[in-house]
Amino acid sequence: MLEIDNITAGYEGVIALNGVTVRVDEGEFVSIVGPNGAGKTTLFKVIAGTVPARSGSIRFKGEDLLKIPAHRRPHLGIAHVPEGRQVFPSLTVEDNLRLGAYTDAGRRDWDENFETIITLFPILKERRRQLAGTLSGGQQQMLAVGRGLASSPSILMLDEPSMGLAPAVADAIFESVVEARKRRNLTVLLVEQRAVEALESCDHGYVLETGRVVLSGRQSELLSDDRVRQAYLGM
Repeated sequence: MLEIDNITAGYEGVIALNGVTVRVDEGEFVSIVGPNGAGKTTLFKVIAGTVPARSGSIRFKGEDLLKIPAHRRPHLGIAHVPEGRQVFPSLTVEDNLRLGAYTDAGRRDWDENFETIITLFPILKERRRQLAGTLSGGQQQMLAVGRGLASSPSILMLDEPSMGLAPAVADAIFESVVEARKRRNLTVLLVEQRAVEALESCDHGYVLETGRVVLSGRQSELLSDDRVRQAYLGM
């Protein structure tokens, strides 16, 4: 579904990604783990189109993604849930969700998607008329994930969904993402510093360090790799 080949990208002369290659097959849950500054968020921004690639290629469902402007990419089925949630604080919960449903598929499937979202995150139904800026951090993250689901995506890209959250809240959000994947046959691409949760949930994973993929493999391979266990799993 998503083929990232030898992507290089950066900011004002600084290389953030250096020859990164990642594959995501349809229906897969793929996790990318690594320390701060590894280039994880930059990779998502290149896929979303907000940071240009300097070289390499990205194909999504066979299309050359780098030739498609950023504002058209969600209509292809790409939902990007950004780092730091970035909900619209002065709009209600429901209005935030409706903004996520601006794609052709999202408008068509609004009723079905809304039911899925409030089933996964019942608090959003209770708070649907509440301003998003008054929600707790965990509730805002649920809203950000729900807004992504509202677009009827083929692939859901989650950037550090556990950031700043209590472990129990982060665990609940991970569980909801796994459930959403089952319900909608979603493809999930996750960037996360909580390596244990990220790798336990995934089918395939990549370790990114200083802009390069230093390790990749199936879930079982990464969880048993001594380098991963020492550097990221605290074992």
